[in-house]
Amino acid sequence: MVLKESASMLSPDGIRLDADVYYPDGPGEFPVLLMRQPYGRAIASTVVYAHPSWYAAQGYIVVIQDVRGRGTSEGEFRLFQSEITDGVETVNWAANLPRSNGQVGMYGFSYQGMTQLYVASQKPHALKTICPAMVGYDLYADWAYEGGAFCFQANLGWAIQLAAETARRKGDEAAYQTLHQGAQMPLVLMNGSIPAVPELLSSLAPDSFYHDWITHPQPDEYWKSLSPNLSGVDLPMLHIGGWFDTYLRGTLNVYRQMAQQCPSPQHLIIGPWAHLPWGRKVGAVDYGLTANNLVDDLQIRWFDQFLKGMNTGILEEPAIALFEMGSNQWQEFDTWPEARSEHPHSSNSKSYLLFSNGLANIRDDAGILLEIIEESGEEQNESPDQGYLDRVYVDKAYTDKNLSISTSLDLMGQTPDPQTNIPAEGRFEPGDIIVHDPWRPVPSLGGHAGFPPGSFDRSSLDCRSDILTYTSAPLTTELHLLGSPQVQLYCHADTPSYDLCAVLSEVRPDGSVYHLTQGYQRLDQLQNPVQILLQATCVWIPRGHGIRLSISGACFPAYLVNSGTAQPLTHSRSIDARVITISVYSGEQFPAQVTLPLSPIF
Repeated sequence: MVLKESASMLSPDGIRLDADVYYPDGPGEFPVLLMRQPYGRAIASTVVYAHPSWYAAQGYIVVIQDVRGRGTSEGEFRLFQSEITDGVETVNWAANLPRSNGQVGMYGFSYQGMTQLYVASQKPHALKTICPAMVGYDLYADWAYEGGAFCFQANLGWAIQLAAETARRKGDEAAYQTLHQGAQMPLVLMNGSIPAVPELLSSLAPDSFYHDWITHPQPDEYWKSLSPNLSGVDLPMLHIGGWFDTYLRGTLNVYRQMAQQCPSPQHLIIGPWAHLPWGRKVGAVDYGLTANNLVDDLQIRWFDQFLKGMNTGILEEPAIALFEMGSNQWQEFDTWPEARSEHPHSSNSKSYLLFSNGLANIRDDAGILLEIIEESGEEQNESPDQGYLDRVYVDKAYTDKNLSISTSLDLMGQTPDPQTNIPAEGRFEPGDIIVHDPWRPVPSLGGHAGFPPGSFDRSSLDCRSDILTYTSAPLTTELHLLGSPQVQLYCHADTPSYDLCAVLSEVRPDGSVYHLTQGYQRLDQLQNPVQILLQATCVWIPRGHGIRLSISGACFPAYLVNSGTAQPLTHSRSIDARVITISVYSGEQFPAQVTLPLSPIF
């Protein structure tokens, strides 16, 4: 039987912090597992983890603590700002609880994962290992912004949730009810299509972190001071992520740094999961029994190894386990394999050029992806350092069915302007054009940034005329992708600022189009070529299926709509939002392409 008690401690500045402590049955001393979270300790992250009593039954004292200003703990909640001092004090306190053997490990995801990184940065003696899941490391690029664009839906939803908890603690029922309703339908409460600062938060949560984040749209000192710093840290860590998690970038960045600098073991597991829950079905796709949540059992093995000194065999296993979607099998590696395939056109990558007859936003057979086959260096007509691709081979049987595609070559031979690397006005066919209308922006659908997340059939969405689609022939050999696909485009917009969303999908024989991964980038007029890094993925695409690249000027409400004015987000008004015309060029002079990293084990 597990015994549950409530306990409190004082922070260095005299603030009472409350916790629930779960003790295992039986005599003796036990290691401590600590989770610090801001949502009320009774929840204990059971949206993804087993209940603390289950962990206690495995022979651990489990401490679930309300961070400062949350739950019943005293003080004022300021996002992340007290987690170093309070966290270190909590580790020391937990190590000295009755029946503790002085060994402390931490676990938790999202905010609870961040509290682990902040504490680990201070190297407290009692902290022996952590299991951070779905975290940010650079809080600007890994959490609040992606490609320079504000992650609107995730940030707004989180800000409303935390503001509602603040209202509850104050006993402000009216504010709580309004915020709770806003959490259910936040888009209804917006003042227009680009509400950088919704009235809901301005009036009911003037101290929300959201206001600070929106006023720091660049990676400045604010973000540097807020982000954890793990330089010099050497601690065994089990890193946990999901292919459709909003914060996978952070999980990978923490893992890479720690794997590079730490003698201590660093293990990584990435499932086909979203931020929550962690299960076999994500979006509209069921990944099978092998995708079920195995994190609880894995964490116990990890803690047994490092807190109890047991030989669990986990250190004899490969350090990395990645779920390959499609085959629905786990692939194991000793090191992160993407490092072997980062260079475009390497033997561990496959690239496709974009070609179109100018109607890639109208017809799904007007834009195509052609695989790049390079000749040997002595046969190239250009110097190697220019990266010139001498020819493109394509399945003749496929092109014979799409004769109109030959008109895409009209762009070839045109001379780009040396200042902008795009064709001079009046000397070219326009390529593909999409018109972004702020009144009806392209909606987000699944992926890692949309809600609900995951993979959905986007064939209907791709029929919109403000989305360009480029589709390959059915594959003659299967593809195993692993890593972050990269998109290179040559573009022009008629406004000072614009956005691009790139989505990579699998085209199935029945015509359905299922999302694999995506990337987003905020741009100014002078950037060419444009580089868009897509979220890392691991997927098997069988023979007979195709791949598709979809390009749009928005992905709302996952990201704030670009007003086109280049004004700061806090000065952007709905009434000022501009229609944006975006041209995308392709062909020999403008080698727009997508590069796919291939798994090294196939």
